[in-house]
Amino acid sequence: MHSHPALHLTWRVVVTTVAVLVIVAGLVMMVFPGPGAASVVLGLFILSSEFHWARRLLRPARTWFRRAERLGNRLKDDLLSRLRARRAARRGLTTPDPD
Repeated sequence: MHSHPALHLTWRVVVTTVAVLVIVAGLVMMVFPGPGAASVVLGLFILSSEFHWARRLLRPARTWFRRAERLGNRLKDDLLSRLRARRAARRGLTTPDPD
């Protein structure tokens, strides 16, 4: 695709059109129910396959999602440990405090 100039331009137009539609749908979903922010990031991801400026915009979003993932895992682990402690206390078992 990228070796032929006419196909390269056509491919970029198609990719841009699809990405813009996904981003617009994401913006609409920010007002109405739906995964708005995820759709906008997905649209940027699609654009980043062809455009360097979109790759630069996507870099902070990746960092934010990694931080959110770490926070979610930490909260999940904390919730599960508290749940296990409650179950053990309900059964009359004592567990050493992990702190």
